[in-house]
Amino acid sequence: MNKLAASALAATLILASGSALAFHCPADMKKIDEAMSKNPKLSAEQMAEVKKYRAEGETLHKAGKHQASVDTLAKAMKILNVK
Repeated sequence: MNKLAASALAATLILASGSALAFHCPADMKKIDEAMSKNPKLSAEQMAEVKKYRAEGETLHKAGKHQASVDTLAKAMKILNVK
């Protein structure tokens, strides 16, 4: 594989990974919303944290910061014990 082809492949993979994360955020938000709709047994503090992380995750997603969004939403999912 020549350098040009290798560079093109690398660029494609980087763009694809960013797109994959972009689609991951809404899926995680949906999981959080579904778990919250079932009135999970959480303390008031845990509930506030979940809501905070959910809102921050959506804001980061809309700003195009998908890795930060996924990481933030993961915190909410951990509290809710959602995978």
